[in-house]
Amino acid sequence: MAVIQTTGSISPRRKIRESAGDRVFLSITYVLLSLILVAVLYPLIYIVSSSISSPQAVASGKVWLWPVDISFAGYKTVFSNDQILVGYGNSLFYTCCGTLISVILTVAIAYPLSKKTFFGRNVLMMFITFTFLFSGGLIPTYLVVKGLHLIDTRWALLLPNAIFVFQVIIARTFFKASIPEELNDAAEIDGCSDIRFLLSVVIPLSKPILAVLTLVYAVAQWNAFFDALIYLKSQHLYPLQLTLRSILIQNFSGGNMDASEQVKRQELAYLMKYSLIVVASLPVLILYPFIQRYFVQGMLIGSIKG
Repeated sequence: MAVIQTTGSISPRRKIRESAGDRVFLSITYVLLSLILVAVLYPLIYIVSSSISSPQAVASGKVWLWPVDISFAGYKTVFSNDQILVGYGNSLFYTCCGTLISVILTVAIAYPLSKKTFFGRNVLMMFITFTFLFSGGLIPTYLVVKGLHLIDTRWALLLPNAIFVFQVIIARTFFKASIPEELNDAAEIDGCSDIRFLLSVVIPLSKPILAVLTLVYAVAQWNAFFDALIYLKSQHLYPLQLTLRSILIQNFSGGNMDASEQVKRQELAYLMKYSLIVVASLPVLILYPFIQRYFVQGMLIGSIKG
């Protein structure tokens, strides 16, 4: 019996060579992504650099990318105002309570709409979608809020815009795609009620979509400005955005003072504008990395499947 021996080693797997068209496509893609990165990153760097530059450099337009004559005068002026802490506290309250209310109401309406056994779900979904396309307008909404005696109260920022129709649609699609009917049937056989099934089974399995809802509602509440401007009159109820606006207007209005003092005040106001942007955006920038993974997963599942 002859034994055939092979000489030489087996060549490693060769990398598939890309065609010229693929290389051109990848090069164009990298260039476009680099331009998008620059377009997104440059404003952030510019705002941060301007916020820690001297007032004269900011007012004269010397800041292009990096800080010029580093100074923290803008932040000192911002945080020396007691209204900032009050505004921060109010915004945290509106964000936490408003997000909690919005997420609970969204889940409470989206989960029944995802059930095939829910009678009239298509009709109800049609009415909900109608409100997404058409609204009563500012004056009717204001009259409704006034009729409910919510003017100049914290509830005026928590209840009128508690539910976003688009988030209801995404959550409904997620529940339809991720929670199988067989799981509900098995729970019913074991004597589990619908509310307990929602709290004990559905909620633990819905972390991605809950993260999406939390982030969207929290960002919307944190940046809420127009509703507070319309419905609130007392300064101790102002959220951070409205407080920053008031401070900025006060510093831009010179009043009765000499020209040199007015120029210095306007230069400081320009500097404060960028400091206020950083102060208002920092909490959201800190929150996003912790739930970014759930955010992407929930958005993909809630928008593609179903």
